[in-house]
Amino acid sequence: MKILVTGAGGFIGQNLISELRNRHYDDILECYRNTDATLLEEYCKEADFVFHLAGVNRPQNDREFEEGNLGFTETLINNLEKYGNNCPVMFASSTHATLDNAYGRSKRAAEDLIFTHAKSTNSKVLVYRFPNVFGKWCRPNYNSAIATFCYNIARDLPITVNNSSVKMNLVYIDDVVEELICGLNNKPNVVDDFCEVPTTHTTTLGKIVELIESYKKSREERSIPNMNEGLSKKLYSTYLSYLPEDQFSYDLKMNVDQRGSFTEFIKTMDRGQVSINVSKPGITKGNHWHHTKNEKFLVVSGEGVIRFRKIDSEKVITYFVNGKKMEVLDIPPGYTHNIENLGDTDMVTVMWANELFDPEKPDTYYLEV
Repeated sequence: MKILVTGAGGFIGQNLISELRNRHYDDILECYRNTDATLLEEYCKEADFVFHLAGVNRPQNDREFEEGNLGFTETLINNLEKYGNNCPVMFASSTHATLDNAYGRSKRAAEDLIFTHAKSTNSKVLVYRFPNVFGKWCRPNYNSAIATFCYNIARDLPITVNNSSVKMNLVYIDDVVEELICGLNNKPNVVDDFCEVPTTHTTTLGKIVELIESYKKSREERSIPNMNEGLSKKLYSTYLSYLPEDQFSYDLKMNVDQRGSFTEFIKTMDRGQVSINVSKPGITKGNHWHHTKNEKFLVVSGEGVIRFRKIDSEKVITYFVNGKKMEVLDIPPGYTHNIENLGDTDMVTVMWANELFDPEKPDTYYLEV
């Protein structure tokens, strides 16, 4: 199958083409802004499916809206009809097509042209009126407020929010691509005369800014946003894609003493926290128990022993651990426990606790095993 993608270098085009290749669609005819007219004509002759994503969002003057949105669509349709190619055509329109402005009028006129083509040739067309699309590879300071906010906040640059209560309807780029590929496979989500991305998000501009700013702080606080909430998960991934390339890494606070070190890695509000414990050879750590707090230990390097004793019993339970065997030990409440390094090198243990450490209520009581 030969798939023509106009606007191949744009935000949606890049994401769509990368996923098409992931799914082994190898015969992709990529049309860019500078693609020769003769080559485009050849593409229109050969195409089995057209993703028409090319368009103008931020021109120098309003005339470019008509030239870029309506004019190019007209060229595309004329080329298809010239060669009698009645293949399906997907068209990326916008919710602005309902508005009476230069951009909206140009998109609506292009829609009418696409629908007329479908009727006259008895071909299938899929017209999507996209709301705000966000995700990786979108150009900041161009046509996406989210891309601009992510880019600027990641770099401590100022942002402008004129009205934080403005409602925004959003679709995530991966959901867009998934739906477009469904359309390619003749399974589009059709609603009346148009097609829609089934998963959308509605929020306010202020909430978006609040979330993005919290993502920046999360690196300092060693926290992770709520991955259970769809918009937050997608927005967090988007924010990370705009990090400066020299700032992918960030430091953690290591608590170091003669026994080794203890470093908090990740904190979550509802899934506890993960820390990295390093024990020097011969060192024993722990000798405490908890009422409700529970933990999981995973030794990833070195060797040692983890001992348990129920606080009202004299019986000591031992588990020998080794980084060569990935084995998780649950640390149940009511058992005092310790971990001793039996090897000649540092022992590294990944430790998970079901709650964030609260110095006012640590639920940790010293008692030797």
